[in-house]
Amino acid sequence: MLNGVAKLNLDDKGRMAIPSKYRDILMNDCAGELVITVDHEHRLIIYPRNEWNEVETKLQELSSFKKQEAKIKRLYLGHAHDCQMDKNGRINIPPYLREKTGLEKQVVLLGVGNKFELWDEPSWQLEWESDEDGLELTDALEALSL
Repeated sequence: MLNGVAKLNLDDKGRMAIPSKYRDILMNDCAGELVITVDHEHRLIIYPRNEWNEVETKLQELSSFKKQEAKIKRLYLGHAHDCQMDKNGRINIPPYLREKTGLEKQVVLLGVGNKFELWDEPSWQLEWESDEDGLELTDALEALSL
């Protein structure tokens, strides 16, 4: 289970060090193989390879003829980038993905179960502040007991 928030920095080459608490998990679960892609909210998502394989299968089942489904396939699959953690636990975020999502030096890595979200820090701060106003409850949220 990947959870927690970490404030990190990208170096000049676009590399980011995965926090040490996740490195052993990722090496054991997927040999450090990760897939980075863009999601529908235009932030980066980082999947361990084994989790990505399941997501990719589900996405392939979407129709290429239904506009919204084709758009989601294009977004997630078209921007997917394979990467490997190096011996120092770093991954390289490609320039086109950094540009697409506005990532600069300061970033926030958020573990959300089976994947990470990667935000530029100013956008994360805005998202965090807007959440203070409360969430609109869906049926699923109303039925959720924590």
